[in-house]
Amino acid sequence: MRLGIDTGGTYTDAVLLAEGDGVLATAKALTTPSDLFSGIAAAVRAALRDQPAETVRAIGLVGLSTTLATNALVEGRGGRAGLVLIGMGPESLGRGGLGAVLAGAPVVCIAGGHDAFGQERCPLDMAALDNALESLGKSVDGLAVTAAFAVRNPAHEHAAAARIAARTGLPVTLSSELTSRLDAPKRALTTFLNARLIPAIAGLVVAVERLLAEQGIEAPLLVVRGDGSLMSASIARQRPVETILSGPAASVVGAAHLSGLRRAVVSDVGGTTTDIAILEDGRPRLAALGARVGGHRTMVEAIDLSTSGLGGDSEVGHSAEGRLTLGPRRVVPLSLLAHHHPDVLDVLAREAERGVGRATDARFALRLLEGREPDGLSRSQQRLLAILEAGPLPLETVVDREHLAIPLDALVRRGLVAIAGFTPSDAAHVVGLQAGWSSEAALRAAGLEARKAGSSPGSSASGNDDALALAHEVLALARTQSAEALIEAAWEASGGVPATLGRLALDPLFARALAPAGPDTGPDEPRLPLALAFRLDRPVVAVGGPAAIFYAGVPERLGSTLVIPDHHQVCNAIGAVVGDVVRHVERVATRISEERLALYLGEEIVEVADPALARARLEADARQAASAAALAAGAADPVVTIRVEEDRARLDAGADIVVEIRVRATASGRPRQTR
Repeated sequence: MRLGIDTGGTYTDAVLLAEGDGVLATAKALTTPSDLFSGIAAAVRAALRDQPAETVRAIGLVGLSTTLATNALVEGRGGRAGLVLIGMGPESLGRGGLGAVLAGAPVVCIAGGHDAFGQERCPLDMAALDNALESLGKSVDGLAVTAAFAVRNPAHEHAAAARIAARTGLPVTLSSELTSRLDAPKRALTTFLNARLIPAIAGLVVAVERLLAEQGIEAPLLVVRGDGSLMSASIARQRPVETILSGPAASVVGAAHLSGLRRAVVSDVGGTTTDIAILEDGRPRLAALGARVGGHRTMVEAIDLSTSGLGGDSEVGHSAEGRLTLGPRRVVPLSLLAHHHPDVLDVLAREAERGVGRATDARFALRLLEGREPDGLSRSQQRLLAILEAGPLPLETVVDREHLAIPLDALVRRGLVAIAGFTPSDAAHVVGLQAGWSSEAALRAAGLEARKAGSSPGSSASGNDDALALAHEVLALARTQSAEALIEAAWEASGGVPATLGRLALDPLFARALAPAGPDTGPDEPRLPLALAFRLDRPVVAVGGPAAIFYAGVPERLGSTLVIPDHHQVCNAIGAVVGDVVRHVERVATRISEERLALYLGEEIVEVADPALARARLEADARQAASAAALAAGAADPVVTIRVEEDRARLDAGADIVVEIRVRATASGRPRQTR
């Protein structure tokens, strides 16, 4: 028995799977960002509510996927972290985007580090580190340490970490433990982000562990990494940066499991975004250069993801030319708002009776994180939070009467206030494709949006017709933009240049290629001599709550087929428990003279003359280290595969010589479960 949990930006999902992969129960609850335990507890309790006690006791594995790390980096949140650079000066901050990520965080540069051959370039200046820790240890929650060529010899990083732990007790992240790549500024960036994320992921793990104890579940807790594999919660707390893109990765793994397909385009439609990944041989394609999140390129292995600001909660608006627009801003659906605050219906009715449309119609502001008083607020921001304490207010009141537009924008950016407006979820309620919230509020809001587009108020009957027409137009636009998102993801995965696609998208032929199939052209209709068509070579698997609404008829426009598997609404939670534990270890040998190769085996450097012996030693060490890492990450009986690459050079005498040997060991196994 397995329990999967996914904490998304809007909903937290829970799913209970039987040993034969049958879904016994599913549940959803609104995510509670200010108190993650509440949302997780609501979803898990609902999933287990009708299960007998022996079923709950039989749970042998708990899996967790989360958008927490991704959202924290995108929104610039996280713990207070400092960076210790060893053997690198302040000039390093201008490379690889490191300075932008630090954003004023404390940085200490001390002497030390090694060269490209792992030889000590300069002794570690421990006295300088001690002096820096006097003030640094009191101003941060954790420290990141990056030394020059630490991937060749991590001795100075380990020595610095031991001193930091002894002097401050703070958690320490070492670059050599996160990646084996040489780019020092990029390693420092990844290491610093990891240090910032430790408090948030630790809090999430503690919340889940507390809930499991409350439910009497004694099972290992594993967390989804950004590449879709699993790792133990203890490792996730040490390496939270590896959970970047955890949620989308879990979705792809879950989609592969539910659909049974080995090759597909997987589209996960959420409330805020649509995330698309390419499935090859049953696994998601990985980003060659590492995960890119919040504009920063990291060294974290993660799925190659194409993300667009299109989801069930995307804001419906109008361009200056009067055209309907969708996204990328996320707003609270009005049908959901009225479901929790019925007074919203009266406001919508008054706005409709007014006869003259305003830009603020069908828009509300509501306070998030009730009861919390954040620091650093201006008087006008405090005033706005105070007047929202009693419940949501029409945007007309906030902007036109109270003149609080500027503090409203500031509080929305900080995540303390949200805007509610018309969305595709509301449109689905109008046309009868959804019914979980207030369809009446959705219908009234659709009428107001239609009026903004130029429809006259008219009678009640004609007003409803206008509302229905607008709702259908919104859903049609959502489907067209979904088709565009599929093309964009497949274009880049196929080697296309994004700029070329951008220029092509401006041509009318592009729009006609994505138009839904219609009746045959009549005999009097002019026929065009050229038509453009796109064709996907694999099915589209659409998952997520709005998937069926957004993708109806869409893959057919691209010569493909649509697969919406059962339980697609909780695909992420399923993906959190059906993946494998996978760990990678890399070992390198480089030539240091005509006669000898240096083997970099973790903290040990060995010199050998025979390339065959070097390969054998590298493979043996990598195999052992990968197996041990997989076992520590929660795998049962991992299987190790080896990939070897060699660089050769030709000498003047005509003979070949091995310049470098790279060995990558991958250990993979099913997660251990309690019995």
